[in-house]
Amino acid sequence: MGLPPRITRQTYTQRDTILYALGVGAGQDMSRHPEDLKFVYEHGLEALPTMAVVLAYPGFWQKEPEYRLTWQKILHGEQSIVLHQPLCTTGVVRSEMTIDAIYDKGADKGALLCFRREIYDDASGVHLATVRQSSFLRADGGFGGAGGNAPAPAAIPERAPDMREEMATRTDQALIYRLSGDDNPLHVDPRVAAAAAFDRPILHGLCTYGFAGRALLKWLCGNASAKLRRMDARFSSPLFPGETIRVDIWDLADGRANFRVIGVGNSRVVIDHGYAEYDT
Repeated sequence: MGLPPRITRQTYTQRDTILYALGVGAGQDMSRHPEDLKFVYEHGLEALPTMAVVLAYPGFWQKEPEYRLTWQKILHGEQSIVLHQPLCTTGVVRSEMTIDAIYDKGADKGALLCFRREIYDDASGVHLATVRQSSFLRADGGFGGAGGNAPAPAAIPERAPDMREEMATRTDQALIYRLSGDDNPLHVDPRVAAAAAFDRPILHGLCTYGFAGRALLKWLCGNASAKLRRMDARFSSPLFPGETIRVDIWDLADGRANFRVIGVGNSRVVIDHGYAEYDT
């Protein structure tokens, strides 16, 4: 926590913007979803708001020896983005990453690592987005740090959802998504997956997050990218490439909503406690 901010710069193009959209499933069925065209075609191209999670991404930094983490046992816990400005389809961006908190749960329970990236346009200094993430360090608890809990997530209403969207992932979805910069080998290497107690590589949580973001954009924002302002989620269970998900959405009015992601094949909750804010 005493380390200085980790600075990352990225120059990205329309090709990168399109690749991210393909990585989260846009364009898979253009006959049923012609609205996806503007996310995968350079003419009239728009950036998906969830692309903020990969902009000026520092890579799988927890794997680096200086942090002394058991990276094979790390799982993504929670994710949040707040969009201060609509994302451009090209640009040069800078992120400043800081570690906000580490909660020690004990030697047999691991620890929770919370960190944040502030993303800026590198030339103008305009603040584009705040990206927060927590990771479960399943094998790194008991180091004598402070205990406690992270802030409680959003509660899901105890009623039927107002909207539902079923979305299929591809068997090669993780291979496409990782080209946007998330190169954790857990999502591609069977040996690493086995070391983490999975029988095969799992899909990136942030890939599923991007699928959910597309559903929120469709149902709440009329696919207008600039209208989605915030998206929080807690990852509950792993998803495997090729599985189909269902995104349940509760519209709370006044530009707020809750959501949950379910694995269709086994009714497993994949993302829970979802919360979104949008312009009405």
